[in-house]
Amino acid sequence: MSLVPLFANSAFDPETINVVSTAFDTAWQVVSKSGSPLAADPQAASARDLLAKRIIEMAQRGERDPHRLVDDALVHLVNSS
Repeated sequence: MSLVPLFANSAFDPETINVVSTAFDTAWQVVSKSGSPLAADPQAASARDLLAKRIIEMAQRGERDPHRLVDDALVHLVNSS
């Protein structure tokens, strides 16, 4: 999944895009390695989408700490399941 289309309504600078992309990759890696059923087909695509949208939403609110972005997205994913 590419995050680029999700940035269409955002005005992030290149540094923020890097932080958001890295946070997404890290969050997905955590889910993938956890053995969670959310990482397996057919749920993987929707789980990745939910993570990406949450990380972007938090970045739009001003969060720039990659660890907080990852932690928040993972909590959001678990609470949404």
